[in-house]
Amino acid sequence: MNLIENSSSVTRPSSLALIGSNGMLARMVRTVAPADYRIVPFDLPEFDLTDEKLVNRVLGVLQPEIIINCAAYTQVDACESEQDLAFRVNGEGPGILARAALAIGATLVHISTDYVFDGQHDKPYTEEDRTAPQSVYGQSKLQGEREIVHSGLQRYFMVRTSWLFGPGGKNFVETMIRLAGEREELRVVADQIGSPTMTRDLADALFRLLRTDAYGLYHFAGEGQCSWHQFTLAIIELMQSTGHHPLVKQVVPIATADFPLPAKRPAYSVFCKDKYRMATGVAIPDWRESLAEYFNLRAQPCQEGV
Repeated sequence: MNLIENSSSVTRPSSLALIGSNGMLARMVRTVAPADYRIVPFDLPEFDLTDEKLVNRVLGVLQPEIIINCAAYTQVDACESEQDLAFRVNGEGPGILARAALAIGATLVHISTDYVFDGQHDKPYTEEDRTAPQSVYGQSKLQGEREIVHSGLQRYFMVRTSWLFGPGGKNFVETMIRLAGEREELRVVADQIGSPTMTRDLADALFRLLRTDAYGLYHFAGEGQCSWHQFTLAIIELMQSTGHHPLVKQVVPIATADFPLPAKRPAYSVFCKDKYRMATGVAIPDWRESLAEYFNLRAQPCQEGV
């Protein structure tokens, strides 16, 4: 990347180590990164964030100013049977990165989840609300948060998000598009409430936070809320309005109990995003707007800006 020159000085691009660089969110981070960031990608098998010696050696040589951690073991149900792996990747890994960031003077950006809550609230969760994860995935992600807090690192942004979808990865939207083209009836959970979040919106939010020095914990998700059933209806409506011809004729609302899975999901995981808005001064797109934007983007290749 070329140096950025202005009338008074030459500014060196900020070096950014992107951990988990092949994942859905990380690909969007590379796409929307401003020109004054020089991104260096890291992912398995060459880079294992649970190997502390390797992490310290690699990051010690690179000396990045920023580390964004998009790596996680996100197979929620598999975490129930692969607990050791979940806690190594989601729990210990963020602590290793935080200690490495502290040693080299870097800022860490870490992605967490709505699964750290029990889902029993009747109003949007704030950053100060009590955590009570009900699954191994949620417990391991909460451990990762605590590892960062206890590392001694002060310069970090920890961002919880929910119901993530975007180009270049498996997500609920793609699953529903596929199933709607295969089946005449879909049965979708209607008693879990959350906020769908597009990767582009979240990636933009990370860079907006990095423009501030308001370090700490943040909640970020699409504006508004819905059930998985309502989300599905919106997906099918967009399919129909954009020239798709779904086979599905009926979307039946069902209870969580009618679709048992190994990991317990939060029944309610809507976030209060006031802290993010105050720190950045930026409005958050409604999830329906972002879903429509996704339909515009999904057929296009993800262009990585590095």
